[in-house]
Amino acid sequence: MSWLIKVPATTANIGAGFDSIGVALQLYLSLKVDQADKWEFVPFSDGMEDLPLDEENLIYQIALQTANQFGHAQLPTSRVEMTSDIPLARGLGSSATAIVGGIELANCLLQLNLSMEDKLELATAIEGHPDNVAPSLLGGCVIGHYDKNLDWINVPIHDLVFLAIIPSFQLKTKEARAVLPEEFAYKESVQASSVANVSVAAICQGNWRLLGKMMEKDHFHQPYRKKLIPHYDQLVNLLKEDVYGTFLSGAGPTMIALTTKEVIDRKLIEWQASMPELNWLPLAVENKGVLTIQQ
Repeated sequence: MSWLIKVPATTANIGAGFDSIGVALQLYLSLKVDQADKWEFVPFSDGMEDLPLDEENLIYQIALQTANQFGHAQLPTSRVEMTSDIPLARGLGSSATAIVGGIELANCLLQLNLSMEDKLELATAIEGHPDNVAPSLLGGCVIGHYDKNLDWINVPIHDLVFLAIIPSFQLKTKEARAVLPEEFAYKESVQASSVANVSVAAICQGNWRLLGKMMEKDHFHQPYRKKLIPHYDQLVNLLKEDVYGTFLSGAGPTMIALTTKEVIDRKLIEWQASMPELNWLPLAVENKGVLTIQQ
């Protein structure tokens, strides 16, 4: 028996939705799982060379943790072929896809028959917040609150291009969190939450121009993290006349501009020529979430 598990990448925060808003994108981690005599993870994509190829792999660790939680001490040994077009440590949810992939792996191998609610609770408890793992599971945009239990709404998004602008350097989430303040003054907290509130309303109404305006008013993380991205201001200024808005994807260093196919067709070559050191990648929203097929 074998399975194919396909997990979409995500972009998180979308400006002021810090640790609570995420969107699934059409980049994927794919796992081809076959029963075998020993555990083996086989990378089939560039950038995966340094990942552990045995039980030290994060996907296995998450799968075993899931198995243990449901009363299983071990997993049937398997060969897992890994293919991914998600760049590592760039703010596109690569670690979240591994978490979701690990939960799906245990669900397949042990026939756990986990519900989507089970998977959401497991994944969010592991990551600590829902902004990446929830859209990987559900697809579309997910707005969530986590405090021991997860409350969420799922909003499909159509006809919007997420233009990912990806630098060559990595930025670890731990480093990006270290520059954030430990607390806000009450007055600033009210301002920050009002920006986030309007952002959520704009997403639900599909008012992308208003969302873009709110993204750039974020108080929670972008003003502190932008100093870790040398080209942040240059990129925002380059794009601002033609896109709805630009935001830092997750912890960065990838930045994403919200725009349309018409603008991409008209401006992308010009933008690439202006900053050729960056990888410009137009992406659509994945509204279906994780896909598991028994083969």
